[in-house]
Amino acid sequence: QVQLVESGGGLVQPGGSLRLSCAASGSAFGFNAMGWYRQAPGKQRELVATITGGGSTNYADSVKGRFTISRDNAKNTVYLQMNSLEFEDTAVYYCYVVPLYVGRDYWGQGTQVTVSS
Repeated sequence: QVQLVESGGGLVQPGGSLRLSCAASGSAFGFNAMGWYRQAPGKQRELVATITGGGSTNYADSVKGRFTISRDNAKNTVYLQMNSLEFEDTAVYYCYVVPLYVGRDYWGQGTQVTVSS
């Protein structure tokens, strides 16, 4: 059974930084795509960033140049470095993974990021 453990959320002032981590386990063959979505109050869940098994990345326009996604395949962990945080980045952040040779994705429990002065 695939399990995800997220960490790194919290309260930060505008312009500050946070680093989210998501450690995955339970896949015998590792993971293909990994990434992050977020959901702000009253809004739909939206893509933040994704990274493939080969390291190709994709970002939402709203976070380009501020956020960086990376992964450590030896640890089955995906990271989201968030810099220059803005009020609009306040949301619950969810990581997701797609195990190799499995036809579905798995989601973390979510971690709250609050940008406030």
